[in-house]
Amino acid sequence: MIQEMRRDYRRGELVEGQLAADPIDQFLVWFEDARSTETETEANAMTLATASADGRPTARVVLLKGVDATGFRFFTSYISRKANDIAASPFAALVFFWPRLERQVRIEGRIEKLAAAESEAYFRSRPLGSQVSSLLSQQSSRLTDREAFERGFADGLAAAEATPPAFDPERWGGYIVIPDRIEFWQGRSSRLHDRFAYTRHNGEWSIDRLYP
Repeated sequence: MIQEMRRDYRRGELVEGQLAADPIDQFLVWFEDARSTETETEANAMTLATASADGRPTARVVLLKGVDATGFRFFTSYISRKANDIAASPFAALVFFWPRLERQVRIEGRIEKLAAAESEAYFRSRPLGSQVSSLLSQQSSRLTDREAFERGFADGLAAAEATPPAFDPERWGGYIVIPDRIEFWQGRSSRLHDRFAYTRHNGEWSIDRLYP
């Protein structure tokens, strides 16, 4: 039965003295742990939550493609449902969950489009098939003929092998989530989890321990 499914977390603990002063530095430490431990999954997979103009939330898994002091980057279609949400309400939440480490990171902040040059540089680094499919897809729209879509992809790929596809910055590109709150969660036995939240005020980060 679903209600009987449970797991007692015993892998580790998190104490304030272990935390970096800057949450991005702390994230990078945990991310490297995840890369070496979560070998059967994509450690950079994250849930992205957005909200429409009328406040209706949606969430999906995307891949982190860059992180530094300015924020967390990912790339997607600019004609997708998530892009419409972001245009209407430019705030987002991210969640990373690394089950082998019994760790979770939650990130909240403003979201902005990346410069077209940065988006194109990443676009050109992708496999050719990914370039073609990202420009061909009407992401989030109704697909009535899968076979026609696949034929279009095959034709586009053949053409792209001779001439690189033209990048369209209005159709596809990146976003950056600029965090103002980042929470680190370490599972503990009997649900006595360790939780620390970093909150940014006037460019400075403060740290609070939270009840589990």
